[in-house]
Amino acid sequence: MTQQVQQVERDEEASRTGRPRYDAAAAQERWQQFWETNQTFVPSDDGSKERRYVLDMFPYPSGDLHMGHAEAFVMGDVASRFLRLQGYDVLHPIGWDSFGLPAENAAIQRNAHPAEWTYANIDTQANSFKRYGLSLDWSRRLHTSDPEYYRWTQWLFLRFRERGLAYRKASFVNWCPKDQTVLANVQVVGGMCERCGSPVTKRQLTQWYFKTTDYAQRLLDDMSELEGGWPDRVLAMQRNWIGRSEGAYVDFEIDNKDEPVTVFTTRPDTLFGATFFVVAPEAPLAAEIVTEEQRPAFEAYLEQVKQATEIERQSTDRPKTGVFLGVHAVNPVNGERIPVWAADYVLAEYGTGAVMAVPAHDQRDLDFARTFGLPVRVVVATGDPDPNETGAATAGDGSYVNSGPLDGLSDKVAGVSRIIDQLEADGVGKSAVTFRLRDWLLSRQRYWGAPIPIIHCPSCGEVPVPDDQLPVELPYLRGADLAPKGTSPLAAAEDWVNVACPSCGGPAKRDTDTMDTFVDSSWYFFRYCSPGYADGPFNPDDVQRWMPVAQYVGGVEHAILHLLYMRFFTKVLHDMGMVDFVEPMRRLLNQGQVINQGKSMSKSLGNGVDLGAQIDEFGVDAIRLTVVFAGPPEEDIDWADVSPAGSLKFLQRAWRLADDVTSEVGVDPTGGDISLRRQTHKHVAEIGELLQGQRFNVAVARIMELVNATRKTIDTGAGPADPAVREAAEAVTVMLSVVAPYVSEEMWERLGHQPSVANASWPTVDRSLLVAEEVTAVVQVQGKVRARLQVSPTVSEEELKALALSEPSVVRALAGRGIRTVIVRAPKLVSIVPE
Repeated sequence: MTQQVQQVERDEEASRTGRPRYDAAAAQERWQQFWETNQTFVPSDDGSKERRYVLDMFPYPSGDLHMGHAEAFVMGDVASRFLRLQGYDVLHPIGWDSFGLPAENAAIQRNAHPAEWTYANIDTQANSFKRYGLSLDWSRRLHTSDPEYYRWTQWLFLRFRERGLAYRKASFVNWCPKDQTVLANVQVVGGMCERCGSPVTKRQLTQWYFKTTDYAQRLLDDMSELEGGWPDRVLAMQRNWIGRSEGAYVDFEIDNKDEPVTVFTTRPDTLFGATFFVVAPEAPLAAEIVTEEQRPAFEAYLEQVKQATEIERQSTDRPKTGVFLGVHAVNPVNGERIPVWAADYVLAEYGTGAVMAVPAHDQRDLDFARTFGLPVRVVVATGDPDPNETGAATAGDGSYVNSGPLDGLSDKVAGVSRIIDQLEADGVGKSAVTFRLRDWLLSRQRYWGAPIPIIHCPSCGEVPVPDDQLPVELPYLRGADLAPKGTSPLAAAEDWVNVACPSCGGPAKRDTDTMDTFVDSSWYFFRYCSPGYADGPFNPDDVQRWMPVAQYVGGVEHAILHLLYMRFFTKVLHDMGMVDFVEPMRRLLNQGQVINQGKSMSKSLGNGVDLGAQIDEFGVDAIRLTVVFAGPPEEDIDWADVSPAGSLKFLQRAWRLADDVTSEVGVDPTGGDISLRRQTHKHVAEIGELLQGQRFNVAVARIMELVNATRKTIDTGAGPADPAVREAAEAVTVMLSVVAPYVSEEMWERLGHQPSVANASWPTVDRSLLVAEEVTAVVQVQGKVRARLQVSPTVSEEELKALALSEPSVVRALAGRGIRTVIVRAPKLVSIVPE
């Protein structure tokens, strides 16, 4: 249905009924202009009100807004508008995460510069955001691809490097052969590149890293500040990703190697069951210790391993492969010489890239041992069958056997403690804590990102670009110049690459990698506090006034990417003395997805829903209301199961309340219809609690109830002139504005108030009206309910007892018997025990 058809229908109904109808399109145009002209949503920041900062995860400019944006951004807007109505000075900014691979690929396809596609899409999205009625402060708008922004991304990189938190090393990395770039572990999903879906391989490159592992324990410890404010599942996902393990480091001597090799194990008490030693094929140690006789077989195996993804290598049902390296290690607890193998089920990135294999009590080790005929020795008697016979490792607790000084013990804690004491006494091990978390690989071999501000000089080595030369801006490249070639496109820009060394003045070259875009998004929320600040990434005084963020909104898919990285950044900034807190977001809301017919929307399935078309047909408010009312914010919405047409009908019904009120603005409601007043104040109190608890859908249901109650009073009760009707209609208008701002602005004005309803106050609750006029008291005789009495909530115990004993049904139940006991719990219960 087009807006023109809607207008014809409105005109026809107005002619038929003599009453106008709400015109969504006209309201949207009018109030967008009003909000922009009057800067309605720019915070005063003058200290006159307590401050609150609400933030949505900023969007990537991949095209116009879609249904996912409709859900994600309306949730933050509800929170922001509610806080404004409660009297807070609210900061609710907007910007764009505008660097990234999609823009670069689009530029290659269009023979253009990535900025052309990026900023055109930003303009399109900006207009759509304004149309969607979001209460945003547009004066703080930022784009991470602006040199004014990435100057400070580069500045932060250099400060991290000065603190030893940014470093460069050679290692095997995830490589996308299609996009020709490195991927972090979390960007590999099911062995595939998360962006293009291509199988990911391994490649050895020298890359930049952030040392997130230095903050692993603090990332865990500080979660205590987030309990109750962040979803439990996000905290659980982060804990699992960080993966703290307690155990021991154990030193193994290896043939022809001067220094021992250290491995980490969570079960040092099973050392007597270690019958072989395994090294990751890609670990430098493997190439170092392999004998010349075994080197050809090892190198062939290494090439084979490079073709497998980490997911494939760690699969439990994958056939075990490996190659003997021709050397032996010495088990430090019993002096036994055990063979050293390279096998793909051990990864170089985890631990030390080597493990002691205890096949009787680890399934992967057992599968490997059975494949290659290696010995299996039980050292914990669990009562389960022998793994040599069953092929099933026993991982439970039991009594130690074949374990020297541990034999006979059945206390695992004592066993671990005793063996660690022995290792430390012998100088071949010590207790240790390790983490699954790896350092953050941030180098990318692509163009459209923040250049790494390092110059490589043959004489001076790595030289940071001086602060007064920041930003290191990208050279102008477009189209085919950006096509993947295995190295960064920046490497071909010779005029840009070749520079004088800032230290010695000799010929040098710029670093040609760009930063992972998650670096940009790890600090943008600080920049919003002072977007024009020229003396640093942000003004610490501004950040102190506004942060931490009161409410953050975004998808759970970012739990172990953005949400972890931003916490890391904040802790580093705290240690640099730039902020006085360690957690940037007090509360987190994860919205669900919008699906259709039970499936994710996609062009291939033909089940996509065009947001713009939906708005054209039903209006912005109807779409916002439909999204919010569909279910709890964190749950998915199936668009096939909802009714924006029904939402529009409700909005028309609500709008007519304002049109019907005939009493004057400011009329005293205390003399109005008491029943409606009670309902109004009850709903205002409950809706406020529901919004605070993020039960937005239930809050909408309660608003609908109040609309119905008010309509009933107008049509069949006290009438439109009753002061209670105005009180109810004004409460509906204010509360509805958090979800449906356009219709609420129209209602507010029709009720005789000056705009904007966004500047109104949340209705004040009269607590005396929340007290029920009557409550139901249950009367029991010998445990059976014999009567229900409607009584005053303030009835005394004696009054309630007298009423119960005089009730005819109770008299009949007693049948003339005497009374042994009467228990009274006023005003709800009377329990009578006859003789």
